[in-house]
Amino acid sequence: MLSQLTLSSLRNISALSIQPAPGINLILGENGSGKTSLLEAIHLLGLGRSFRTRALKNVVQFGQQQLQVIAKTKADIPVGLQFDLNTGLQIRLNSAPLKRLSELAIQLPLQLIPANCHQFFEQGPRYRRQLLDWGLFHVEPSFNFHWQSYKKILQQRNSAIRQHKKTQEIELWNAHLSSHGEQITLLRQKQLEKLLMEFEFLFSSLCPAYSEATFSLKYRTGWPKDRSLEETLKLTVERDKQLGYTRSGSHAADWSFQVNDVNPIDIFSRGQQKLFFLALCMAQAKITKVMKNENSILLLDDISSELDQHHQQRVLAELSALPVQSFITSTDHKLMRPISEDKSAVFHVKHGAISDSDG
Repeated sequence: MLSQLTLSSLRNISALSIQPAPGINLILGENGSGKTSLLEAIHLLGLGRSFRTRALKNVVQFGQQQLQVIAKTKADIPVGLQFDLNTGLQIRLNSAPLKRLSELAIQLPLQLIPANCHQFFEQGPRYRRQLLDWGLFHVEPSFNFHWQSYKKILQQRNSAIRQHKKTQEIELWNAHLSSHGEQITLLRQKQLEKLLMEFEFLFSSLCPAYSEATFSLKYRTGWPKDRSLEETLKLTVERDKQLGYTRSGSHAADWSFQVNDVNPIDIFSRGQQKLFFLALCMAQAKITKVMKNENSILLLDDISSELDQHHQQRVLAELSALPVQSFITSTDHKLMRPISEDKSAVFHVKHGAISDSDG
């Protein structure tokens, strides 16, 4: 968790410094005031990238040369990020230059809940795999090894396909790809079973309309159920050569939690879809705490979008009971009233400047 956060020259924020509370941090202000930019700064610090743009030059305040984000964690470890228009990105962890972004992600387990988080249902399997794999990255030490190995082998196989290599040369990669792919599948299925148990309780609390519903897991491995991955790769090599890439494998997997044996997108409103995604992220945070004794950071942009005040308060109540530090933006100033003072804080943003609830 973050105990201090300082940033400068980031979008419309010239400079600010806050001491976040260990629980809920409400960021209140009008549209365009800089609330989401504050979340963007934390996201940059945790993952080394923005959730609003691929080009970090777009994040630097107009007329400035560089942006900086500096923080301290609860373990008193300093984390600093600087992006310069000429020299690029530099990150320091505990005063030492960072070699891998994965080291940063390990230090700050961070999940983003965007205002349009119903994209979980609309943007296809890749988005859902990313959410699941985030949890595995933080709780299962072997997952990153298998996933990184799998990606490298997949690139090699696809390269052989694009170069029109002989079938025998393409198939040299099958056994290794299958070995890592099937391990990834086993880890994902175990994680989903744990996730479903936590999710059921949380979603029923956030969305009482479905408190009596039954939930079930549907997982598609990315290849036919009646074959191994290695067998599938061998049987479909000619199709892959026509497509120009490897179609079957863990990179094509998908999953969903069915509600009363129905896909949620077919029955849920936008608000219920948002609560569904929120419950998934909260469940991941609980699992991360249980298995690794690590608190997570949740960035929730525009809690008021798609949710009425009653459901907003339910979200805040659940978050206050979880082992998470949350940063929540809203234009609704009424949200500040029911927040407990001991583990929470309220910050007001106006024209890129910020003050605490007393200021």
